[in-house]
Amino acid sequence: MAHEPITADVVCIASWNTDLVSRVPRPPARGETLLADAFDITPGGKGSNAAIACARQGARVALVARIGDDDFGRNGLQLWVAEGIDARHVEVAPGERSGVAQILVYPDGDNSIAVAPGAGSGLGARQVEAAAATIAAARVVMASCEVSLDATLAAFRIARAHGVRTLLNPAPARPLPDALLALTDVLTPNETELLALAGLDRATLEQGAQALLRRGVGAVVATLGAEGCRLWLDDGGASHAVAGWRMPAVADTVGAGDTFTGSLAAALARGEPLPQALRWANAAAALSVTGRGAIGAMPTLARTRALLEPTPAA
Repeated sequence: MAHEPITADVVCIASWNTDLVSRVPRPPARGETLLADAFDITPGGKGSNAAIACARQGARVALVARIGDDDFGRNGLQLWVAEGIDARHVEVAPGERSGVAQILVYPDGDNSIAVAPGAGSGLGARQVEAAAATIAAARVVMASCEVSLDATLAAFRIARAHGVRTLLNPAPARPLPDALLALTDVLTPNETELLALAGLDRATLEQGAQALLRRGVGAVVATLGAEGCRLWLDDGGASHAVAGWRMPAVADTVGAGDTFTGSLAAALARGEPLPQALRWANAAAALSVTGRGAIGAMPTLARTRALLEPTPAA
């Protein structure tokens, strides 16, 4: 039976993981054991992270997800309530474990991640179709490649049928069918993901973006870290560069891409034109790397506005 419709600006087809974060001096070699400087257990999952970033940017957010009936899953439900996110479309799977991500963070803030999706691997078209009315009434639907392609395809088909904008963060990178790319209004890969998706080993970002546009994507946004991002549209015009921010103190980059995605969705949902929405997303992602963990420093809308529109000194 379908759920009662939920009022949301943004619907996230979401993954949920608990992040097990170890801080190590360098990447370990195969078969090597390193002593970690510190260890944390923090909330994670690209979908959940993006949803939290989106909610902190002022959007009304609803999740479609699947979690285990365990302590990690219950922690997720408590977190979403605390963040003001509607979780009525989250399915709890009895007897299954929730997802876990094992993260190694290096001294420069970079990281390596291994994800075991757990109950999230069972998220598919059935759960999405139960949320069809909520999706149809939203302004933006977003997803990542941490959830099944069946779930994302189902959500994007509903969205396209009702004029709802679709946003896909194609991470972790995997081959994507043309049917999904044709339903994607905004695609947000990083440099490596862009070329992998385009099937081009040695090419420029321009060539990779144009290849994806020819396959039906409405807009390609390559995220470039502190260098900002670059936008290509399917209108055949020149690309548009959006400057990034260099923050003075970086704790780690975990969650920066998810902050970008969620903040972009929130800006689009409130009616910002895409180039302006990218400025908001860049600023929010830059602020997110000033704290530890995926959501520790995810900024509010007010904090992001203060970076973009600083008050003149008296």
